[in-house]
Amino acid sequence: MARDSVTLDKSKNFAIRIVRLYQYLCTEKKEFVLSKQLLRSDTSIGANLAEAIYGISDKDFLSKMYISLKECAETKYWLELLFKTDYLTEQQYQSINEDCTELIKLLTSSAKTMSIKLKSNN
Repeated sequence: MARDSVTLDKSKNFAIRIVRLYQYLCTEKKEFVLSKQLLRSDTSIGANLAEAIYGISDKDFLSKMYISLKECAETKYWLELLFKTDYLTEQQYQSINEDCTELIKLLTSSAKTMSIKLKSNN
């Protein structure tokens, strides 16, 4: 991720889906614990990306990227748990999990690119 907003925009759109899913889980399924964990981990992805974009150094940028990646992996965990405990249908799970997987790939690629850049500068 060159310090632009493409990945940030995707994370924001994903967060909007998660917020809506959280609202659905709370109102329709009366599930509050797992969905709150999901909401927290997911919204942290974009928050850390926003910080990364304005990081004071490439190392700071990379650190925030890794935090975003870890939060995305945690989000994937909560989604799977919600699916395996029958709070999400297979169709709901597959749709949102695809978005999560795409975001993980983007974050991984961005982190690798920055890591290579940092190593070549040393």
